[in-house]
Amino acid sequence: FDNLYYNYNSTEILESASHELNLLYESMKENPKMRIQLSAHTDSRGNFLYNKELSIKRANSAKKYLIKKGIDESRIKTIGFGESRVRNHCIDGVECNEEEHAFNRRTEVLVIE
Repeated sequence: FDNLYYNYNSTEILESASHELNLLYESMKENPKMRIQLSAHTDSRGNFLYNKELSIKRANSAKKYLIKKGIDESRIKTIGFGESRVRNHCIDGVECNEEEHAFNRRTEVLVIE
């Protein structure tokens, strides 16, 4: 599954993310034993602790989306990594453009069972 991306400082599910979540929902519906982990991340801007909380909220936002569609919450594990796992050079103190920061604002889907 593709990553779910977010606007800066937001937990809102974007149109592109809802499309991915709908595909994930269909797959989970077809495979009732399937369990997933939603691992959320932020860019490096902002306070470390704030970003940790924001990432947890992002993971939970995706989880709530799936639960509303009928997936049992026991099948979805969430974790927030904050800014601890950026995928490029955009760490604290490094100047980056918006596109580079946006690359780090994501929720990754991992099938665990």
